[in-house]
Amino acid sequence: MSVFHGLTRPTTSITTYLHRIFKYENCSPCCFVVAYVYLDRFMQMHPSLLLNSFNVHRLLITSVLVSAKFMDDICYNNAYYAKVGGISTEEMNILEVDFLFGLGFQLNVKPDTFRSQTPPLQVLAEPYQNINNERPLKTHCCFNEDESTHQQQLAV
Repeated sequence: MSVFHGLTRPTTSITTYLHRIFKYENCSPCCFVVAYVYLDRFMQMHPSLLLNSFNVHRLLITSVLVSAKFMDDICYNNAYYAKVGGISTEEMNILEVDFLFGLGFQLNVKPDTFRSQTPPLQVLAEPYQNINNERPLKTHCCFNEDESTHQQQLAV
């Protein structure tokens, strides 16, 4: 077991939970792509941790939180994410720290990796486009790949 493992299964489905995160977090669409990359990276680095109904909700909210903090100029605090995720602020803080250490603080996502993950996630997001007249899930990033300047520009 890990800190992500809950004592009981949440009653909220993954689909409903993801929609809730999308609706209330107001992070950029790029954050969802990066959060997916982080989650995949985390699971590869911890193969003994099996993704299941006891941990998937906590892993999702944590990966989105870390992604938003890394990608966006403005994001909500951990207390807000905890409320949206249905957990305590203290638990959210612990999950964030454990997730960061679990990733070895490897938060950069290369442009090629980002581009390879965007189309599959756009297909998955299509049913949620314009739900309740919310913002569309258009996801694209423009990166300046000049390694000498180390500048990346994000356009959403």
